[in-house]
Amino acid sequence: MSSVLLSGWGRTMPSVATLRTVSSEEEIAAAIAASHAIIARGLGRSYGDPAQVSGGTVLCSQMSDVGPIDEDGVLQVGAGASLDQLLAECIPQGWFLPVTPGTRQVTIGGAIAADVHGKNHHVDGSFARHVLAMRVVTPTGVATISPDEDGELFWATMGGLGLTGVVASITLKLLKIDTDQVVVDTQRFANLDEVMSEMTEGDADYRYSVAWVDCMTRGANLGRAVLTRGDHARASDVDSVSLRAPTAARLKVPFDAPSGLLNPWTIRAFNEAWFRSSPRHQVAKLESFSSFFHPLDGVGDWNRLYGRRGFVQYQFCVPEGSGDTVRRAIEHLASSGLASFLAVLKRFGPSSPGPLSFPMPGWTLALDLPVGPATLPQVLDDLDELVLSADGRVYLAKDARLSPEKIRAMYPRLDEFREVKNRVDPEHKLTSDLARRLELVGA
Repeated sequence: MSSVLLSGWGRTMPSVATLRTVSSEEEIAAAIAASHAIIARGLGRSYGDPAQVSGGTVLCSQMSDVGPIDEDGVLQVGAGASLDQLLAECIPQGWFLPVTPGTRQVTIGGAIAADVHGKNHHVDGSFARHVLAMRVVTPTGVATISPDEDGELFWATMGGLGLTGVVASITLKLLKIDTDQVVVDTQRFANLDEVMSEMTEGDADYRYSVAWVDCMTRGANLGRAVLTRGDHARASDVDSVSLRAPTAARLKVPFDAPSGLLNPWTIRAFNEAWFRSSPRHQVAKLESFSSFFHPLDGVGDWNRLYGRRGFVQYQFCVPEGSGDTVRRAIEHLASSGLASFLAVLKRFGPSSPGPLSFPMPGWTLALDLPVGPATLPQVLDDLDELVLSADGRVYLAKDARLSPEKIRAMYPRLDEFREVKNRVDPEHKLTSDLARRLELVGA
């Protein structure tokens, strides 16, 4: 064990904790018993502070075994295994993750804690939908839980940010694939209204859909976008069938970029080049899994591009019928002069039963904003009010600055979560900097 300074991927709000590795359920239970404040941590890809606890203990699991895959695509995998490790095992056998976020550098435990979603939420839902059961260690014991066996704890753990227990392993249902490629259609749109209309009408025809949005344009070109949609290539779609594991990062950011490198001028230039280089309309292009699902994984330590001050990722979702909130958010961001290096728009399908799970049927927009501009806090507060007025919410796994009052409004089932939390962790040992900041584990 050692004391370490930890922060999220956005590199904001660091805190010091004792780091402890564990390799069995017994070791997890012993660590919980010996600590007054403890939280599990995977690969540190949460953007804010949910995987750190000042003055407490941070657990890193070495339980990373990947079990055999049965004929139905079901396997057991340790919570310490990364999605990258799991994909390296399952793709060569003709299986793929049913849901993957934008990076495969996430542990199974992290995927559970954040109830991650991907480009296919409108079809396949979040990660939770494909988990059949899991082993979880709580301060009151070790249990196997599922939707039918202590379903309250199961769903509270999905998206529960590690606050109901430490996941040891899960039983997961995989997706059958023929190849390691995706058949992709790409289309360019002059403004936000055009791309949202196309997504509303046409996303049901695709398993995967995501739009890059330019948040620096205004007027008739407000929110111009590049929409990318696709599905897994079948054997008949390719000249030669291959099932190769994803490749490692080819590039790496070796040092922190100078402060201010990503500013309105450089990002405006990047956006212009990206938009112009994208095809007006291209169909049936074959892309690798790495290129389509995890493009940022091709650059190691890419968060260093934001410099030492780091960045905030602000992701919100609003219900179906509240698309105007997305427009108003982009209008406000464009008029503020703040630069979002990456803005991603997706459609969400039905919600998970988890009381703290993020997605709801409708729209989600994710924004990467460099820390530094004096106007940033006020602009984010303004976006909060827009989201709240539409009965939407902000993604807790990426939050770095919300208030407890806003969380209670955004997550109206918080009391349900707390009831389960109090049952399995009556002393509130499982906590984090985020949980303390947002008062998630109050009575």
